Amino acid sequence: MKDELLGFVVGPIQTNCYAYCSEGHCLVVDAGFSGAALAERLADVQVDLVVSTHGHGDHTGGVKELCEATGAPFALSSKDAEIAYASQGDGHHPGELIPPVADRDLVDGDVLHVGSASFSIIEAPGHTPGGVVLLGGGTAEGIAFVGDTIFAGSAGRTDLTGGDSRALMRTLAHLSEVIPPETQLLCGHGPATTMAYELSTNPFLTAINNQ
Repeated sequence: MKDELLGFVVGPIQTNCYAYCSEGHCLVVDAGFSGAALAERLADVQVDLVVSTHGHGDHTGGVKELCEATGAPFALSSKDAEIAYASQGDGHHPGELIPPVADRDLVDGDVLHVGSASFSIIEAPGHTPGGVVLLGGGTAEGIAFVGDTIFAGSAGRTDLTGGDSRALMRTLAHLSEVIPPETQLLCGHGPATTMAYELSTNPFLTAINNQ
């Protein structure tokens, strides 16, 4: 059975939620809002794990419903636990639900497996203290879930609680070294892009390369 990457745009600020399915199993990334509806869309596969790239409500607001409907555990960096559980209901993301306490702490170097695919965890602080990137391997080689760390032509904002502009620039420099140029970057908002394109056009990355 061929692997399948599904994308859903959810919530009032158009968050990208992804489901990577392989051999009847599925990894869900950034279930923001509409958790019950996502579970219905994924009824034909076994959801093994729900991951949030960081703790903001637009990326965790659907986790509770999705995990309850599928029985899947939840994974999040413990460095973003306070953000995930304290920022809910702050009025910025109406309709979000408080996520469950994470069953798995995401740390640098972890490898998540789903069917014949794997995803290596790369710590990516800056937008939040516990942001992570999931770099695909196995049958998922060539893609990376980058959350709100990199966007097409831009990078994550750092003016929210826990944001750190210097940490973000260090993260971007590291990612430019460890993510192959041909990798497709699946962003938390907006269109996908590639590392090669961002290295040549993204002002945040070109600034690093010109130093």
